[in-house]
Formats: sequence, C-alpha cells, structure tokens
Amino acid sequence: MEPRTTQRARSLWLATEPLHAVCYFDDDCRALGKDLGLKGFWMGYFATRIAPLGAVAPALATSVLGVFAPCMVARALPAAWNIVSPDRVLGERGTRAARALRAIHPGLDRSATALLPRLQALVDDAPDTARPLFAANRALRDQADPVERLWQLATTLREFRGDAHLAVLADRELDACEALVLAAATGRVPRDTMRVDRGWTEEEWAAATDRLRARNLVDAHGAATALGRSARTRIEEDTDRLAARLLRPLPPAESDHLLELLTPLARRVLAADLLPFPNPIGLPRPDTP
Repeated sequence: MEPRTTQRARSLWLATEPLHAVCYFDDDCRALGKDLGLKGFWMGYFATRIAPLGAVAPALATSVLGVFAPCMVARALPAAWNIVSPDRVLGERGTRAARALRAIHPGLDRSATALLPRLQALVDDAPDTARPLFAANRALRDQADPVERLWQLATTLREFRGDAHLAVLADRELDACEALVLAAATGRVPRDTMRVDRGWTEEEWAAATDRLRARNLVDAHGAATALGRSARTRIEEDTDRLAARLLRPLPPAESDHLLELLTPLARRVLAADLLPFPNPIGLPRPDTP
C-alpha cells in the first residue's frame, strides 16, 4: 500500500479520536451512568461502549473490547442491563456527546454540514466482516441532529480502527494484558495507571511482563527493548494499513480535503484541555507524531 495512504489513515484517526473521546472526559458525559442509576464510572463506561451490541454477556463484551480484564467487565455486565436498557443508554450518549462538542465549538452545526456526507461515505463503504463494534455502531448513523450524527460517525470510524487494532494484536500473539504492558513500556499509555484502569491485578501484570521478557520485548526492568519498540511501531503501522480501507471511496484529493476540515475541529477539542496526556486511549499530544 502506498505510504501516503497509510499516513492519511493515521491522520484520520488523529482527527476523529478527539471528537469521539469527549464521551470519556467531558463531565456531563462522564455523569451519564450515574444519572441513569448505574454504579460508578466504569459500569457506565461498559454499558455505554457496549450498548450498540445490545445487552450482551460479559464474555462477549470482554472479547470485543480487547484490553480489559474479564473480572472488571463482569463487575459491570450484565448487572447494568438490570438497571437500564441499551436503547436508553444509546439515546443519552449521543445527546451528551453532541452537547459537549457544541460547548467546545458553538459553530459546529455549520461545519457538520460539510463533514457529514464525506464521513457517511467512508462508513457506508467499509466492510463489517470481523468488525463487531464497527458494525454495531454503523447501524446507529441516522440521527437527525447533525452534531450528534457527526459524533456517531466519528465513533463508528474509530471503532473500525479499534477492531483492526485487535486483529493486529491477535496476529502478533499478544493477549490483552501483554498488549497493555508493551504499550505502557513504550510510553504510549500511562504506565503508572494503566494496570488499574483496565482491571488487571499486580500478579497478572507481572506475569504478562515475564512473558514479554521471555520474547525479548521488555528488559529486566520492564522497559521496552529495541525489539519491543520496533514491534510496537509495527503494530501501529499495521493498524494504519488496515484502517486505510476506510478511505477507499474518496479520491486522494477528497481525502485530504476531509482531513483539512476535520483537523481544526480536533484541535479545538484538544485545546479545551479535556484530554490528559498521556491518556489511556493512546492519543499523542498534538505536537508529537
């Protein structure tokens, strides 16, 4: 694949991930679970993220999310579905995300008019085989509110990339905890908090570190080796390559124009200081590659 195509795919992620991420970091969005009667942020997170799939069991949710400890997911699901339905969650999550984006960019409705047809073209053309979160989110793309629809399309695109990323990790024979240990060892995600944020015990984290050390991906101190850093770089490159499928329906010039429209909006979100750096979603600072 042409390098410029994979570069565009990465730029698409950098320009859409901040839009999606307001649902994790905006105060009103974070309060969604509590306002619906769910217990704690994480029960709300799992219900919100998984709701497009319906009231699924924790084993399936753990599989499609890819990096959370099974016991952490099981503490939230299926208990959340006894409190609130997936449809109720879906009705709230888009509304709150749109409200957060409008607060950051009051003129976003006008920008959305130019963005929606192009983003819709990407979502409509993409294949959904072996992409469960993408497929489930694609079915939710008919919102009347333009900013809510913009958020949903950005979310659908990021879940396409997320599904692809898990496929790459599986191909490299990295399990969920190993993938996180390697990402933390290379500085991609916060090393001090990632284990707890994803529900792994100290023993599970240490065992995953030992397995990576046996493969020469981390050293005796848990830092990434040269081989480990190279492997992590290739994981991102392979994810970009698979995610580049999204751009197929647009000519290169049109893809570049889409990125030109998205980038200022992403910068507004980042400038609002909602997202911490480093962050658990691996989004780099705007001034880093």
